[in-house]
Amino acid sequence: MARPREFDRDTALQRAIDTFAMHGFEGTSTPMLLDAMKIGRQSLYDTFGDKRSLYLEALRTYSNDSVGMTLSAMFASTSVREGIEQALLGFAKNATSVTTARACLGIHAITEFGTFASDVKAVTDEIAGRTVLAFESRIREGIARGELAADLDAAATAQFLLATLSGLKIAARAGADLSTLEGIVGIAMRALG
Repeated sequence: MARPREFDRDTALQRAIDTFAMHGFEGTSTPMLLDAMKIGRQSLYDTFGDKRSLYLEALRTYSNDSVGMTLSAMFASTSVREGIEQALLGFAKNATSVTTARACLGIHAITEFGTFASDVKAVTDEIAGRTVLAFESRIREGIARGELAADLDAAATAQFLLATLSGLKIAARAGADLSTLEGIVGIAMRALG
């Protein structure tokens, strides 16, 4: 008879996310994961599979949570302009908070793997695609309502906002404070007309 699991799966996964975000996939050893997750080797393999499977689950979970918060903020306001600004500001605040300033697992995945690992690229492409579609939808709505410049290219502007999110995370990781990130958000908002 199998022994019952003696740890909380979600807590262990969050600890893996933190470890991978700080050290990357290659920089994270299995002993580092076991220590951070506070589980044994067999529990790791029984619950999450191998290190790569755990990494992909961690990346998906982290990305979905991060994007979910951003998109929720963007659609929380009836004003398109205010919704986009709140999404960017919320992202900036999150990027500089004590608990999350450590690193962004999504950015780390892109810089570590680029386009060479199809399994990682599938996750990052899906998240980026969902984010761009949401931005593009909100931008088109803002143009139609006269809240944003009529001559904006919605697809290009959505890509610009995705790049702004990435830039905010990288700037925070490099030590930029919230005031600096808010300045970046202000310039991005001016670009929307």
